Order: sequence, then C-alpha cells, then structure tokens
Amino acid sequence: MTFNDGARIEAGRVRRGGGGRGGKIAVGGGVGGIIVLILVLLFGGDPGSLLGSGTVDPNAGSGAAGSEDCQTGADANSDVNCRVEYTVGSLDLVWEQQLDRQTGVTYVRPEVQLFSGSVGTGCGNATSEVGPFYCPADQTAYFDTSFFQELVTRFGSSGGPLAQEYVVAHEFGHHLQTQLGDIGRAQADPRGPESGAVRTELQADCYAGVWAYHADKMVDPDTGQPFLVPLTDNDVRDALSAASAVGDDRIQAAATGRVNPEGWTHGSSEQRQKWFLAGYRSGEVGACDTYSAPNLDNPPALR
Repeated sequence: MTFNDGARIEAGRVRRGGGGRGGKIAVGGGVGGIIVLILVLLFGGDPGSLLGSGTVDPNAGSGAAGSEDCQTGADANSDVNCRVEYTVGSLDLVWEQQLDRQTGVTYVRPEVQLFSGSVGTGCGNATSEVGPFYCPADQTAYFDTSFFQELVTRFGSSGGPLAQEYVVAHEFGHHLQTQLGDIGRAQADPRGPESGAVRTELQADCYAGVWAYHADKMVDPDTGQPFLVPLTDNDVRDALSAASAVGDDRIQAAATGRVNPEGWTHGSSEQRQKWFLAGYRSGEVGACDTYSAPNLDNPPALR
C-alpha cells in the first residue's frame, strides 16, 4: 500500500526521541514483543524483565514532535519513519469514524512515539529488543523502525509497505482494546493456545485487517482525495507475510527446533493470517470477537 503523493497529515502527531521514565510494568502485547518474549518463556525467564531494565538516554526526550521532513505522501512512500507517521494519520481517520459507528465508543487517539535504542514508558524502561509495543498505562504505541528490517532479514517477512503498516495497525488494535475494556484479558490469562493473551493478539490482528479494509476508501479531508491508493493483492500478501513471520509456532521452531503451544502468547502463523483476513474481508469490528470464538483456527467471518 502506498500513499497518494499529495496526501498530508497533522503536524506533530507523532513524537520522536525517548520518553519519560515509567512506573509499574504492564506489557500490553505487541507484534514485536513476541520475538524476545517467546524465548524468555521457553527458557523459564521472567517476561517482566523485558521492560524495566533498559537504560534510557537522559537527552532522548529532546526529540522534536513529529518531523519537518514528513510533508507529503511522497515522503511516506520513501522514508520508513514518515510511513509510520502517515499510517498513524490513516488509522486516526479510519477509527474516528468506524469505532463510534460500529461500537458506539468515541475513539480517543493514542500517543505514538518513535525511538531508537531505548525509551522510558509508563510501563517501565524498554529497549529495541522488545520490538514495537503498546503500553496501556500511558496509552502510547512505541516503535523503533529498525524492527522492520529485522522482520525481513531475521524472520523472513517479504517486507513491503503494508507489512510495516500492519505492525502499526496491530499496536493501535491494542489501544482499541484498552478503550473497549478488553486489554486486561491478556495479562489475566497469559499463555497457551486458547489463552486470553493469544485471543487478545489475534483480535489486534483482526483490527489491523479492519483498518486495511477501510484505509484506501477514506478521503483526505484537506484535499478531497483518497488518502491511500487502492490495495493490491501484493499489498495483502505483504501483510500476511508479516503476520506469518511473527507466529508463535514459526518463531519457536526457528529458535528451538520444536513447537510448544503451551508457551504461545500471540497465536500461530496461520491463525494470525486468518484473523487479519477476517477483519480485512469484513471491515467490521464485530468480526474480531476472538474471545467468543470456539475455534481460533476458523474465524466466523471466513466461513
């Protein structure tokens, strides 16, 4: 998926640089966090250690709000940081309309922060090893965009713009869960193939699909033109490749040579692809009720 060259977004929406030092550790899940988290769980470590131990650059918070370099959709098509910022603008546009229309809940924008190396959050200090993540305590999504290259070189994703945009949309999915009162289910039931954690992550994948359904249909209110060009089959394959690359089963097999569903926190590669497609083909939040689904391998919207 690419942005129309003349598209513009609200300046200063996305912060750059480190954040303030945080308090209680509370991981809200994330596409990237699985990379280290599965290894920690497999080898009996403390998942809380992924946050709270990072060293934060005391000058990191001096980054400007947003970037003067991200002026148009053409910039988003050529620069990964700008692409995140423009994806955030698209997500705001979609969810400001769809969340209220479909659920009656008024969308409240999450904060978004780009960082490099380490960052202080309301959930504690974190390093880039965690990958992209959402912190419910400060309702902020955090991204070190170097993860997108890791997704390709280390985990075999095909790359592509929609693969990166899917990651951003997934983290926004966790913010929607915070607004809808579901985010705590992940922490109350943290692992296993039918766990609340897996259901929470698959729902965030589905919400990313709902965004993708609407994203190329939304009109830029300033220009009257579509914000993004229409999705292609290749775009969808890129997103599915990213979802597959961070499936629990695939990462476990690569790390240990075996698959242990009892250690799952995000769902299998096939499940993550199917729930993204459930949202993408329906465009409906109601298609993403993973908590009531009797079979996570077979989303109702795909039957």
